Amino acid sequence: MEKTSTEQLTAIKHFLKQTSNFSEMPVDKIRNEMNNTAAAMQMNTDIIVQEVVIGNLYGEWITPANLTVDVNKVILYFHGGGFIAGTCAFYRDLTARIANSSGVKVLVIEYRLAPEHSYPAANEDCLTAYRWLLENGYSAANMLFGGDSVGGSLALMTLLSLRDQGETLPAGAFLISPHTDLVHLDGESYTTRSELDPTGSLEGNRRILDTYLGNSTDEIPLLSPLRMNLSGLPDLFIQVGDHEVLLSDSTRFTDQARAAGVAVTLEVWVQMWSVFHFLAYMLPEAQQAIDHIGHFVKKKLS
Repeated sequence: MEKTSTEQLTAIKHFLKQTSNFSEMPVDKIRNEMNNTAAAMQMNTDIIVQEVVIGNLYGEWITPANLTVDVNKVILYFHGGGFIAGTCAFYRDLTARIANSSGVKVLVIEYRLAPEHSYPAANEDCLTAYRWLLENGYSAANMLFGGDSVGGSLALMTLLSLRDQGETLPAGAFLISPHTDLVHLDGESYTTRSELDPTGSLEGNRRILDTYLGNSTDEIPLLSPLRMNLSGLPDLFIQVGDHEVLLSDSTRFTDQARAAGVAVTLEVWVQMWSVFHFLAYMLPEAQQAIDHIGHFVKKKLS
């Protein structure tokens, strides 16, 4: 397996640490930087992008252009961004790589963002998108959820909400560096990985929780899937870096889910950080991780 040299990884992480201090950055600046980054990205020529409107939600279909795609199969993808940022354009390269690796088209939605829209706005929008797909002829058995960071959290929270409401669940979900406990923030990796993680921190994740809760002081169990009953969930595939503060969120959740009878595959990527997949254009490990996601999708939707 091709690997990036330790020297290159050190340089990349140093750069990320200097440019990714989002815990104190104003929301509008974070959004502007994401928009500028998206505008500078090279447009993929191997995908077809189609806009879609679901009620008041904007979304995009990302379809591989050079593959024979089963039009009845779909990945519903929930983006990250700390509940305060994230767009289809910013996630177009990552979702295109997932679509091409899996041979399955991806629907990305722009759920409502905090602080303008606090809990449970994003959760409600994810449920709306799933139900819209069902209403438009897609079956749960031919669908997977995907998500990164808080998008991974939203995938889990959507699964738990559907289960508790007695609705049909999709065939499975893949989660990239998910937050599985946004309430207690007590994983040991917040301490042991604090100096290693170039993009994440305990302070940054406290901001995520505070911003999404808005003025509410209530403790919301759904924001902590780790501490909920996990029985009845479909197969899960989790990827996390061993240098990120969210490592414990994935390892502890995996243990809890398996104890509840859920089939979980966990991959811990050596020397990697939160959603390192974004650098697939230069990191061979990132593309390899995406290829593993593609394999999971093919297996579940075969």
